[in-house]
Amino acid sequence: MRGRPNGIGERSSRSTPWRDIPGAVSAPWAGNLDAKTGRFLPPAALRERYLELGVDAGERAISQCGSGLTACHDVLALRVAGHSGARLYVGSWSDWVSDATRPVATGPEPGTFRPSPGS
Repeated sequence: MRGRPNGIGERSSRSTPWRDIPGAVSAPWAGNLDAKTGRFLPPAALRERYLELGVDAGERAISQCGSGLTACHDVLALRVAGHSGARLYVGSWSDWVSDATRPVATGPEPGTFRPSPGS
């Protein structure tokens, strides 16, 4: 899952075309919080949020963002929700695109991607 929506043509702070890791779904960290208090939603509400995003409590969930910083918030929220399989992709997008052989998602759906050059 990724930390913010990324559309085709968006650019990162380094003016690199912002694409995505194939299979990633958007789970912006702010959705883990109660808008009035700024605190985490109750565990049941977090479980429901992530279930709606396709993350079942019994499955592994890997959180990523641009560099691995804001994705930590989702890992913590998943743990609060009882998802013991929550993990952080430390390098996140920055690491993923450092290897030109990795596929990159280019469409609005998680499964839409272009193969890497040469594959």
